[in-house]
Amino acid sequence: MSMTTPPGWYPDPGNPAVEHWWDGTAWTGHTRPAGGAPKRAGRAGVVPTAVAGVVVAAAIATAVVVFGRDDGPPAGITDAKNPPAPTSSATSPSPSPSPSATDDPTAVVDQLNGITLPIIDGWEKPEFTSEDVPTVSTVAADPCPAASSRTCKRGSVFSLTATGTGTTDPETIAKEDIAKAADRAFEADSLGVRPHGGIRSHKVLAERPTVVAGRTGYLVRWQVTTNQGPGGYVQSLVFPSSLGSESPVIVRFVFSAGPDAPPLATMDEITQGIRPIGSSTGGGVGSSIGP
Repeated sequence: MSMTTPPGWYPDPGNPAVEHWWDGTAWTGHTRPAGGAPKRAGRAGVVPTAVAGVVVAAAIATAVVVFGRDDGPPAGITDAKNPPAPTSSATSPSPSPSPSATDDPTAVVDQLNGITLPIIDGWEKPEFTSEDVPTVSTVAADPCPAASSRTCKRGSVFSLTATGTGTTDPETIAKEDIAKAADRAFEADSLGVRPHGGIRSHKVLAERPTVVAGRTGYLVRWQVTTNQGPGGYVQSLVFPSSLGSESPVIVRFVFSAGPDAPPLATMDEITQGIRPIGSSTGGGVGSSIGP
């Protein structure tokens, strides 16, 4: 008797921190952190893990599939058919975006945190970034004030998971993260170069609750005066992820204060465009709001 594996979340053998969705016939592009949702419905005990290899005998190729089991297969199943292992990199530190997501010219997908960042007019997904995090930035850039051989984007936005905070409170995390955001943007880079000559002072422009991707979060915005150049603005936006344990997500904004830089209203425009993966609404007025 044979059986096709039912739809559900199954572990990625190349990256045990990730699970992929099997729709009953094929792997989809959907991924999530392992253990990030209630246990799937279906026949318990049969969990596909990987295609182990191919054995050739008597000129007939037979695929040998290795199964992982909790308490053994259900009674009566002697030849369970399982989905092939999803394509994955064992060395990748985080899940890879699905092809359909990466082909979307209007958004950058953060699979790990379950959100998309909008790509608005005049912005792009940069080909190269200083850190391996989901990023959108202005197409336009200027020579850095204190390092003219380098270019500094007029605006950039990137997302990351809040770690080592000791709390899940968005307000507390945002107020602690804003100084890190300012240092990363306007102080020394990883090579010890200060493209803006370092920070001279800052001024708090906003501290308030806000709704992001249907979740209640908090933002802190600073104006930063640098030793060279026009200075700029930074914002730390924190809200709970809609995935798994709802770990806090940080979205950092960095804008130049130069005459051709994006207006501060663009920070609000991008915030309103942040959406849960698969959602067509950004969680603004009229959207359901989570804690």
